[in-house]
Amino acid sequence: MTDSDTPHLPRLLPDAIHHAVKPGTALVRLETTHERGGILDGAWWPRSRDIGAELPGLITALTEHLGPIARVGLDDSAWEDLPTRLTVGDRIVHIDAFPVGDDTVLITRGDNDHFALLVVPPDAAPDTARTAMAEAVRADNTAQAEQILIDTGAVRQP
Repeated sequence: MTDSDTPHLPRLLPDAIHHAVKPGTALVRLETTHERGGILDGAWWPRSRDIGAELPGLITALTEHLGPIARVGLDDSAWEDLPTRLTVGDRIVHIDAFPVGDDTVLITRGDNDHFALLVVPPDAAPDTARTAMAEAVRADNTAQAEQILIDTGAVRQP
């Protein structure tokens, strides 16, 4: 049986990933094809709602895999004191804030290459956060971020 004969099955995260996922973790599923079947490209579980403390770590981790990050789009109602830009390493990353309430962060690399990450609430229980993150990175996921958080019980507390 050749690779092309193998049925396409959703790739599951190895068990070791579930044990390593803790607040401050980002899981990213990067597909190098033009067709990205899932709605989300990954998930992020920040430790707090302090964007100045949380975002540099995410940007640094993503830069290692994606290259330089130009912009980050966030829901301004979910974060404390959003700046318009942050300096991460030697680069300036622009921050776009929108009152959308959609539980995602949008990462822009270059001029028009976007990645959408589910944002797991910082106060989510570890098992709940792991489940939500695993669902977000499934290649065949078609659920919106908000629905994943509802389904897994990881909804953001007001």
